[in-house]
Amino acid sequence: MRPRLEPTKPERTIAVRTYLDFEKPIAELESKVSELKTLEDGEGVSIADEIKKLEQKAKAALVDTYGKLTPWQKTQVARHPERPHSLDYIAELIEDFTPLAGDRYFAEDEAIMGGLGRFRGRSVVIIGHEKGSDTEGRIRHNFGMARPEGYRKAVRLMDMADRFNLPVVTLVDTAGAYPGIGAEERGQAEAIARSTDKCLSLGVPIVAVVIGEGGSGGAIAIAAANKILMLEHAIYTVASPEAAASILWRDSLKAIDAATNMKITAQDLDSLGVIDVIIREPVGGAHRDRKLAIQTAGDAIAKALAEFDGKSPAEIRHLRHERFLNIGQQL
Repeated sequence: MRPRLEPTKPERTIAVRTYLDFEKPIAELESKVSELKTLEDGEGVSIADEIKKLEQKAKAALVDTYGKLTPWQKTQVARHPERPHSLDYIAELIEDFTPLAGDRYFAEDEAIMGGLGRFRGRSVVIIGHEKGSDTEGRIRHNFGMARPEGYRKAVRLMDMADRFNLPVVTLVDTAGAYPGIGAEERGQAEAIARSTDKCLSLGVPIVAVVIGEGGSGGAIAIAAANKILMLEHAIYTVASPEAAASILWRDSLKAIDAATNMKITAQDLDSLGVIDVIIREPVGGAHRDRKLAIQTAGDAIAKALAEFDGKSPAEIRHLRHERFLNIGQQL
C-alpha cells in the first residue's frame, strides 16, 4: 500500500509573503521596496539608489529582529505556514524515495510519512510528521497530529530498519499527538510508548531533527534518538505554550509567559543538554530560503550519521541509553 504524496515545492516563490506580528516594520520596508520597483519598471524612472538603501534597511531590520527573538516569537516562527515541512525535506534530500504506508493493524495515518530512500549515497529509513502545505493537505495529514496507527507505522518502519541495518532519520514537526476519542480508544498512549521504546532499542543509529514544532509525546515518540538536531528557530516542549498556560494559570492567554518559562527554544535546550546540535537557519527563518535551510539540515544529518560508522549495534544502543540517562542526572 502506497500513500498519496502531495506535490512539494521547496523552491516555490511566495507571491504574497506571510508576515508575523513582530515583523510589521520589516513588512513596511519590504512593501516600499516592492512599490518602488514597480514604479521604476512602469515609468522608466531610475530610483535604484533609493531602492538599494531601503533594501539594506530592510535587511538590517530583519537581522536585528531575528537576532533577539523571544521564546514566543520563536514559537510563531516554528509554526509559520510557509516553513518547509517533512515532505519538502524528503523531496530535496532523499533520492529514490519509496513511501510505505499502513500499520498492518488498523489503517494508514498520513500525519506520519515514512519510507525508504538514499541520503547522499547511504540507504536510510526516513520517518516524519507532515502538517500539509495547503488546506486540503492539512486536513489529509491531520495537521501533523498522528493517531495510534501513525506511531505503529513508525514502529513497523523502525523494525524494518533494524532488520536490514539501515540508519533511521526522523523529522519532528507536530503540535502533539491527536487527542480525539477514536485515537484514545485505539490506544494512543500505548502506541506512543511502544514507539519511544522502539527508538531506544534500535541497534542502528537514529538521528532526529526538530524542524518546526516538537510537541509533547507526539514528538518524543520518534525523537528518542542517538542525536537530536534542532533548527535554530524550532521549539521542543512537553506541552504547547497554550496548553501549559491553561494548566498552570487556567488561562490560555498567558501562553507568552508559559513559552518564556518552559525553556522550549533550541538555545535553552542546548544549554540543558537535551539536544546535541543547533542548525542555523537563513536570516528571517527557514521559510525565507527553503532550499538553503533544507541543505543546511542535510549537512548536519550527514555529519551526525557519520559519527556512528563502524560502531556495533550494542555500542549504538549503549550510547543512546547513556545520552538519556545523562539528561536525567544533570538536570
